[in-house]
Amino acid sequence: MLDRIVRIWVKEFLEFYRDTGARYRLVIPAILQLLIFGYAATFEVFNVPTAVLDLDHTQESRTLLADFTNNARFKIVTVAQSQPQAEAAIENGDAVAALVIHAGFANLLLKGQTAPLQVIVDGTNSNEALVALGYVGTIVETFSQQYMVDLAGRTAAGRSMRVVQISVDQRDWYNPNLNSRWFFVPGVIGMLTLMTIVNLTAFAIVREREVGTLEQIMVTPIRPYEFIIGKTVPFFLIGLFQVILVAVTGVLWFHIPFVGSPFVMLLGSSLFLLSSLAIGLLISTLCKTQQQAFASNFFVLNPVFTLSGFAYPIASMPVVLQWLTYINPLRYYLVIIRGTFLKGVGLDILWPDMAALAAIAAVLLTISTLRFHKSLE
Repeated sequence: MLDRIVRIWVKEFLEFYRDTGARYRLVIPAILQLLIFGYAATFEVFNVPTAVLDLDHTQESRTLLADFTNNARFKIVTVAQSQPQAEAAIENGDAVAALVIHAGFANLLLKGQTAPLQVIVDGTNSNEALVALGYVGTIVETFSQQYMVDLAGRTAAGRSMRVVQISVDQRDWYNPNLNSRWFFVPGVIGMLTLMTIVNLTAFAIVREREVGTLEQIMVTPIRPYEFIIGKTVPFFLIGLFQVILVAVTGVLWFHIPFVGSPFVMLLGSSLFLLSSLAIGLLISTLCKTQQQAFASNFFVLNPVFTLSGFAYPIASMPVVLQWLTYINPLRYYLVIIRGTFLKGVGLDILWPDMAALAAIAAVLLTISTLRFHKSLE
């Protein structure tokens, strides 16, 4: 039995070695996608095109607008002279946000009353709008605290009173600078691994069936489960190589810290690879041609990415979709890989995710193997 399996392993590695394009497709696209996601995928927003309208024309209003002008989050593109002009900048797409300071702004501040700042945002891109509103709130809060201190120092009543302030001592664990690349890059490892392994497994077996060599192999003394082991183990090793390649590139290029145990990451990656192999094998039993396999991959992988928590928080999804995420192996692998990279947690914390991956791999491999047997009949 072992001799027959080894011969299939040798066959697969020889085919892979002779296919120069496959070697490049294994390395080059993975590195390029890592670089693209590392630089392009981010929750941070810079240089938000902003229109400003100052109807108060006081030192206070100019100081507040200067805080926005000197902040890298906003880029003043239009200095409007009227309310319709500020609104037109958003309607025409020239600005994403508009800041309007109405007349009497400074007078209300001097009286100790609430002075409104009107903020208009283009909600077409809701994510950018929400992030921009968060930055506006931070800048306005800082301005208000500073103005309160200055006002107390200028007035006689204020000099006789002690100014009370609440100071926020913010400590961000595991990602001190809140760098979104530290969140995305480890996730890219899981995404690329799943895509590569599912494609390799599905297309390789379908290709054997399409050209007629699968039937020729099956008439030999080799058993179906031996063929499955011989066909999938090389892809497992290829996937493991890609995990290490992308992980090392992320650490060296983007300076993502790896503070966990390589053994824990290797164990979690192995369980995830088994799940990915099972998905590819299942697709191969359902498809007769490579075109069908390609369409099936697209149908399967897109929901897997969406329901994994890679970019969209699972807690924000409808309850039905949240339940569906429990059968998604990428969901658990993202927890494992981010936990080992950034938190340095071990098996005592990650064992539920490991157990879930093992269960999913066992169930999918069983279904795929039974389905493969049936497809040969």
